[in-house]
Amino acid sequence: MRRVLVTGAGTGLGKAIAIELGKQGYEVVLHYRNSAKGAKEALHIIEENGGKASTVQFDLTNREQVKEVLTKDIEENGFYYGIVCNAGLTADAAFPMMTDEDWDGVIHTNLDGFYNVVKPCIMPLIAAHEGGRIIAISSVSGIMGNRGQVNYSASKAGLIGAVKALALEVAKRNITVNAIAPGLIDTHMAELDETVKKEILKMIPLKRMGKAQDVADLTAFLMSDKASYITRQVVSVDGGLL
Repeated sequence: MRRVLVTGAGTGLGKAIAIELGKQGYEVVLHYRNSAKGAKEALHIIEENGGKASTVQFDLTNREQVKEVLTKDIEENGFYYGIVCNAGLTADAAFPMMTDEDWDGVIHTNLDGFYNVVKPCIMPLIAAHEGGRIIAISSVSGIMGNRGQVNYSASKAGLIGAVKALALEVAKRNITVNAIAPGLIDTHMAELDETVKKEILKMIPLKRMGKAQDVADLTAFLMSDKASYITRQVVSVDGGLL
């Protein structure tokens, strides 16, 4: 059974992704920082469906802690065939009003978090000689930008750059690296002002928000053998926004 790690698996997209991967027969390692209840709920759902799952807890921005926890799990239970870097943070503000903490918190979580998680996992993955999958959850904001989200857009654009470069490095190892760019998804991350939401919906050809399951289904596909010839891509799930 292939093991996959999903960060931010206690809420929203991460929870839906973890549950779907469990349904598809993967052994899912659910990461959480504070959302222990949500992660355990996802774990129980996976187990009730006949799957196998476990949890790990760490702060994405604490590099040493991430390395210690993941290295221990890999040594005790085996390498991760798949890594889904989903955990993210928003701290929206108009740029003149953005604080240093707003900027640093988002960059450290969304961009540094990718490095902190993937770095201790990559050599065990390569050494296994079984191929693999790395999937980063970016955002349409990282492609087109979004007012009030200079920090978030920068972090998600950086994530896309990291994905494209890493894909080149590990392709010869039969490891694919892709990014998913969700648009407006009906999760707690999309708790926008109703006026703003209406304006955005006008821009979406399908005239609705996406669902977490839409992103989970694409993640499961990219994780599968059916996606073995897809790498270095950014796939939008946005109802036609881009």
